[in-house]
Parts: sequence; C-alpha cells; structure tokens
Amino acid sequence: MLKSLLANWPLIRQIRNGSDGTGAEAMSQRTRELRPKFEDAQVARSICPYCGVGCGQLVYHKEGKLVSIEGDPQSPISRGHLCPKGADTYELHTHPGRLQKVKYRAPYAREWQELDLETAMDMVADRAWATRERTFQETREGQVLMQTTAMAHLGGATLDIEENYLIKKLFTAGMGMVCISNQARI
Repeated sequence: MLKSLLANWPLIRQIRNGSDGTGAEAMSQRTRELRPKFEDAQVARSICPYCGVGCGQLVYHKEGKLVSIEGDPQSPISRGHLCPKGADTYELHTHPGRLQKVKYRAPYAREWQELDLETAMDMVADRAWATRERTFQETREGQVLMQTTAMAHLGGATLDIEENYLIKKLFTAGMGMVCISNQARI
C-alpha cells in the first residue's frame, strides 16, 4: 500500500524518469482533467483599447458570453504579451460594478438619471449642432473664416490613421472646428 502510494508521488516519478518535473510525471489525476477556460470557445482577434501601441488580443467567447481575453502570440507588435492594463481588459468588460447604462445629470440637478443610448446620442448631436450654429463665424474683418473655436475634439490613442483622417475631415469641413488633436500626442 505504502509502496504504491509512494510510486504515485510526483517527486518519485520525476526521479524514476529522470525528468525535470514539468511534464506528466508532475500531474495528479485532477490536474490531468483540467481544461483551458476557453476550450470550445470561438476566438476573435482584436486590439487592446488602452494606448496607441496596438497590442494584439485574442477575445474568447462562448454562447454570447465573454470567456477570456489573452495576448495574441501572432501579433507582430506584442507577440502574445500584454501590459498590466491590457491583461486586465477582461475585467474591464465583466466587472459587476461596470456601468451599463448612460448616466446623465441635468444642470443644477443633484441626482443622476439613466438614459437609453439613442436619447443620449441625440442629446450630444443636438448640443454639438446648437453650439456650432451659435458660435460659427463665417467672416472676420472682411475675410472668409468659416470656423468655430467653441468646441474641440480629442481623439483616442487607439484610432488608426484612417479614422483620424475621417475625424479631421468631418469636424473641420462639416462642423468648422479648428481645435482638433489626438490623445496619442499627449
């Protein structure tokens, strides 16, 4: 009985096999039965949302539920590695305290109220257009100006060059904004 018990002990198996203790000899029945948390999950390639580096991520999902987010070993930028913020992207999406509704506090109000996304987006668009209409200058001292300095746009670091180009075109030509920058430069 003791002999068979000792024979199943990982250290004895390691000594007997002359191995380094990282293979099957170090596994118990329980560890042999363990499966990766993302087994049978679908995977989508993505990019970390935190900075301008653009580290690759593998997003695992199963039955409409996020299962795991890992570094993408095929990414030429990060080669499977993520910084602490990028490694915590899963928690960003799944934390029970994460707000999932738009919160709005009216001027001088003490309480926040929940709005549906469409209502909130309409409010933003209406206010942006009203600001443009109120502050747009067509001329200054007889010279054509066609601008507003009453609002600005600050882009995110994960936007690529094409997205920044479209933002620049929309906000300068469409809205007349001249205060446009990108967070990647800050």
